[in-house]
Amino acid sequence: MSRILAVVTNQATYGPDPHPTGLWLAELVHFYARVRRAGFEVDIVSPAGGQVPLDPRSTRFADKEVRQYMNDRAFMSSLNSTSSAADIDPAQYAAIFYTGGHGVLWDFPDNPALQQAARQIYENGGVVSSVCHGAGGLLNITLSDGSLLVDGRTVTGFSTAEERVAMVKKRVPFLLEDELRGRGAHYVRNTIPMTPFATADGRLVTGQNPYSTKVVTAKIIETLRNQ
Repeated sequence: MSRILAVVTNQATYGPDPHPTGLWLAELVHFYARVRRAGFEVDIVSPAGGQVPLDPRSTRFADKEVRQYMNDRAFMSSLNSTSSAADIDPAQYAAIFYTGGHGVLWDFPDNPALQQAARQIYENGGVVSSVCHGAGGLLNITLSDGSLLVDGRTVTGFSTAEERVAMVKKRVPFLLEDELRGRGAHYVRNTIPMTPFATADGRLVTGQNPYSTKVVTAKIIETLRNQ
């Protein structure tokens, strides 16, 4: 199989707080561009389907590659009409990739369709992966034997120190680093916040922050090619 499922958020605010959030666009673009160049097809899915809000900071600080995609009408239009997680067939995919942006902390962790898709992909020999807050989608994935996917596994994701740097620590519903550790994961991070870092524990591949998307994508491609 040469298809990858990229998961994006539908959540536009910090819960009831009207402060805007959404998809951190570079985390999708930097992944999407590289896996397509590597020969993979990508389908974009969201928990509820439909429109994907963009974190305004992610467009304000967009790099050249992200700006090119922002000017791609077909690509941007696809973010207005994503498929629902409940409507996809996990058997079609070699990997699932959870993108970030703070919105995912509300609609990724407890979505049963996403959990089922990740479990099926993983148990079919595929790759489960994430970047930044996307690791929130890994928290409650259980395998067929009832164990948590992250239990005993080495993972990374947006750190508590980085929540402080982003100045939103008090807005989030939970601290991802704490929740991963609480589920038995061996959480690791780079010493310096907001610098690239990724790790692969078998077919579980994770990146720490927005600046880690390129390095985690390289690990995902390597893992898929070594299957």
